[in-house]
Amino acid sequence: MNETEQLRQSILAQVAEYYRQVHQAQPFKEGESAVHYSGRVFDEREMQNMVGAVLDFWLTAGPEAEKFEQEFGRFLGVREVVPVNSGSSANLVAMTTMTSKKLKDPLGPGDEVIVPASSFPTTVNPILQNRLVPVFIDSCLGDFNLDVSQLEEALSPKTRAITFAHTLGNPADMDTIMAFVKEHNLILIEDTCDALGTKWDGKFVGTFGKMSTVSFYPAHHITLGEGGAVFTNSPKLAKIARAVRDWGRDCWCGYDNPVNGKCGIRFDREIPGIRGFYDHRYYYSEIGYNLKITDPQAAMGLAQLEKLPHFIERRKENFAYLYEHLAQYSDYLMLPTWHAKADPSWFALPLFVREDAPFLRHELTRFLEENKVQTRLIFAGNILRQPAYQDIEYRVVGDLAVSDQIMEGGFFIGVYPGLDKARLDYIIEQFGKFFQSL
Repeated sequence: MNETEQLRQSILAQVAEYYRQVHQAQPFKEGESAVHYSGRVFDEREMQNMVGAVLDFWLTAGPEAEKFEQEFGRFLGVREVVPVNSGSSANLVAMTTMTSKKLKDPLGPGDEVIVPASSFPTTVNPILQNRLVPVFIDSCLGDFNLDVSQLEEALSPKTRAITFAHTLGNPADMDTIMAFVKEHNLILIEDTCDALGTKWDGKFVGTFGKMSTVSFYPAHHITLGEGGAVFTNSPKLAKIARAVRDWGRDCWCGYDNPVNGKCGIRFDREIPGIRGFYDHRYYYSEIGYNLKITDPQAAMGLAQLEKLPHFIERRKENFAYLYEHLAQYSDYLMLPTWHAKADPSWFALPLFVREDAPFLRHELTRFLEENKVQTRLIFAGNILRQPAYQDIEYRVVGDLAVSDQIMEGGFFIGVYPGLDKARLDYIIEQFGKFFQSL
């Protein structure tokens, strides 16, 4: 080992020691420690990987990002992974990709996209940002997913696509959805930002549609700090997605950039009206952005991927434990339901305060929060009641009564791998105290 490598190993050893002294998980102190709904779970390996990438000083997407693409694709069994800087950006890139003029029949202004009204905003926003028209349908109590019984009613001659998130890791009814998509030749974009590792009938969600998205925000199943990805089995769609992600640049030569590019024709482009040849790296074929991840992020992600199977199992175990102990309050709280074909990789445990309960949701969530148990609402609820969406162009099916109910009574608590038995028991204890006080 040469002197430089010895220095590097010394630095990484000190990083590990710093982790042990500063970041290693502390014992739970009842009444003092916050019980988070989610959070990053890591050890010295994530920190060492990130520091190693910084020492290499490849700060933009580079060799670690390429490795992450390969390993993440291997986990899901998909051909193409396009990392981006957030799950929200992934949704934007995926929807924008489907508007590309390189496609035989791209989405265009005025085309309709079916989406549940009870959504996270950035599942809906790319529809609007691409001048498409959202067609809002309702959701179901219990699984909190889109109401598939409304799909046919939502259909019109302008309908071209459907997009939705698998809510909190609970998969939507993919049999019904795929039959609808195939019958009407629609584009499906799956948002799996909360559902990494979830399966439907033995198959990973995210592998049903044309394109799918995932988030690596710290609250999600694995984290890159910020980050997300688009994934697909179509090389053509992946090429367009990379162009959308990378300023709209047509160049597809990737992280390794020989002088003449991997394509071998970097300097052979022609632009009408301009004499000579044009560098392919400055040839733009899409209206794009700059939404790349960095190599230190990808290096952290590689360490997280190693832990992902364990994380998924812990989420399932924590969900089952809380579900079992909270079922005694089912007269007041509706607990989640899931389909017989579903194998959820739970992001959280959703709960719904029944309309005839002798309390309102905010009374329960405020009590929990005041006692250091974090809660979150089921995202935007009925998004059409949110201020930002008052003047958008849209179409709607029915009165969205269930979306209103979710907005009024739905919330969730955590099941993430950072919750040990002491924390789970504390959550259960606080629910007990609240119901005893009624």
